[in-house]
Amino acid sequence: MVEVKIKKQTKKMKEKVSCADKFCPVHGQISIRGRSFKGKVIRKFPKRVTIEFERTLYIKKYERYAKRKTKLHARLPECMFSEIQIGDYIEIKECRPISKIVHFIVIKKIRGGEK
Repeated sequence: MVEVKIKKQTKKMKEKVSCADKFCPVHGQISIRGRSFKGKVIRKFPKRVTIEFERTLYIKKYERYAKRKTKLHARLPECMFSEIQIGDYIEIKECRPISKIVHFIVIKKIRGGEK
């Protein structure tokens, strides 16, 4: 039992050392609050990703619903860079503005893309 706990602690320590990103929700010093969205990764950059998801909008004049696509940019922490690829379904959550277009951070990967 003692050896198992030690292995888990060393694994956590390795994760903490490997990520020196101050905008990482797990290892960094940034608070996460507000809205969260789930979407498909359509573009991947060194420190951010672009996700896209569909939403329905009610048009009162025609009494119908219309599909709209929304694109959002999110910060991609260093510890998740190799894990997330184009086509993956991920969850992002709101934080303070990091740059002009980035106001969200990647929280987790829900499922991989279709191969």
